[in-house]
Amino acid sequence: MKDRTCKVEESPKAYHTLAGRGMTSTLVAEEVPPTCHPLGPNNKLVFSAGIVTGTSSPTSARISVGGKSPLTGGIKEANAGTSWGRDLGIMGIKALVVEGKPAEKDMAWGVYMTWKDGKPHAEFFDATQYKFKSLPGVFKEIYAKYGEDVSVCSVGPAGEYGYANSGIAFNDMKMRPSRYAGRGGLGAVMASKGLKFIILNKDGAPGVEIADKSLFDEGRKKMIDALREHAITKPKGGLNSYGTAVLINILNEAGGLPTKNFTSGRFEGAPKIAGEAIFDGNKKRLGKEVYNHACSPGCIIQCSNTWYKEDGTEHTSCIEYESDWAFGANCGIDDLDVIAELNELCNNYGLDTIETGTTIGVAMEAGVIAFGDGKGAINLVYEMGKGTPLGRIMGAGTETTGKAYGVSHVPTVKGQSMPAYEPRAVKGIGITYATTTMGADHTAGYTIAPEILGVMGKQDPLSPEGKAALSRAFQSTTAFIDSSGHCLFIAFAILDIPSGYQGMIDEANGVLGTKWTADDVIKYGNDVLKKERAFNEAAGIGPAADRLPEFVYTEPLPPHNQIFDVSDETLDSVFGEM
Repeated sequence: MKDRTCKVEESPKAYHTLAGRGMTSTLVAEEVPPTCHPLGPNNKLVFSAGIVTGTSSPTSARISVGGKSPLTGGIKEANAGTSWGRDLGIMGIKALVVEGKPAEKDMAWGVYMTWKDGKPHAEFFDATQYKFKSLPGVFKEIYAKYGEDVSVCSVGPAGEYGYANSGIAFNDMKMRPSRYAGRGGLGAVMASKGLKFIILNKDGAPGVEIADKSLFDEGRKKMIDALREHAITKPKGGLNSYGTAVLINILNEAGGLPTKNFTSGRFEGAPKIAGEAIFDGNKKRLGKEVYNHACSPGCIIQCSNTWYKEDGTEHTSCIEYESDWAFGANCGIDDLDVIAELNELCNNYGLDTIETGTTIGVAMEAGVIAFGDGKGAINLVYEMGKGTPLGRIMGAGTETTGKAYGVSHVPTVKGQSMPAYEPRAVKGIGITYATTTMGADHTAGYTIAPEILGVMGKQDPLSPEGKAALSRAFQSTTAFIDSSGHCLFIAFAILDIPSGYQGMIDEANGVLGTKWTADDVIKYGNDVLKKERAFNEAAGIGPAADRLPEFVYTEPLPPHNQIFDVSDETLDSVFGEM
């Protein structure tokens, strides 16, 4: 970006099996100085599609984005489901690396990438006119200019203000800027490089090379069969009917739904905002049942919803469980229309909904507004969108806002806010929050599957016994899934249906020509995690950072009155025994 040039390089043989998170974390670990400033010239932003992304593999159109996080100060991988990831794979690009920084501070640039003369070709254009504009309108202009077949990656005002809770927006199937690589502030990294857009036009591109088509097809069929059979992922199953917000009532019943800035595990208003309420509310407003849609090409789980206004017009897409919780239970708000407005504002500005919701929760704790004040919460997000002094403080994230207001009850790990599962009520996910290289992150090792949903057999969520090994296994497997290009939600089916798990391996072997086994999946994941861990330690984030905030060890959580009774030695064993 320093001089707006593009260089196409052959991928080294050593990178043959790297893709998705495996690729982003490798390149960041090898090429980014661990102590560099995240928004300075030495950080790099890496995009990589998964091993099977761009093929006909089901639910696999994921894109991983990596860099040094301005929120955690460590390595970061965030991913999203979008046609942009599919198109990058089809264009034969194993990794797109953005480096350097322009001298001009007031300008913004776009990159239009096509397939030309047998290789990717990049054309830079002046995008300054789009700076600080709301993303839905910007996306409409870009699609009007370049056509509806392109895929768009962009940053909103949050990234351009340098907010540590800004994400990178990608288009969904209706060309909305609703698919986010949200966590860790990577939107600010992209904007710091003067980059507003990366637009992909895959016309004429060669597609993904598949080494063994018959093996790939065999694995693909196993995967499809498993996803269509499992109760959570099948058509008109839990996710397709009620979306990820189906978890609101489930976690509330389990006493693990963080409420009013993590002071309780139950929210009285949970039934009013749950996935079932979204389904029933849309039915009432539209006069018909509305099942969910795919976020990206080839997704057969289809868990993305749309919430409609009273008059039947669209309000927002998508109200995910995490967003629903962050603006709902965490802030004491039980009005879906308010939650939808907060979600839509985050889509417009380029904000991570989790970090934004927990930041508002801390502001409520500080008395800036009261818990349950929906109008006040909306006004705070407006402040962030306008870049006011208060908005900039909150845009820096939950931990910074807590420090600014002198609040001790701040739910963060390594600078990143805890998501929608109470670690005192679900001990395994608490261990993941503490030890993952990403800062508090449920997707890094989703032990909710066995602890709450009974996948692989039900485990007692209140017991810490055996949970270090459980978290370690989930973190390793997840690092592979993130590298494969599949959505994490395939885990429900493949962990319960062995043929589905084998299907994932067969697909990868079919594309790469490898002969991986289940043991190789864990080894691959461990290798990724060790690279990330080494980067963080070199950046000054050592084992002492693998701890939850003090209040979870000392304040019993209603209704079970549990504390997080996991020892430091147990937390250290997650990586110590890897």
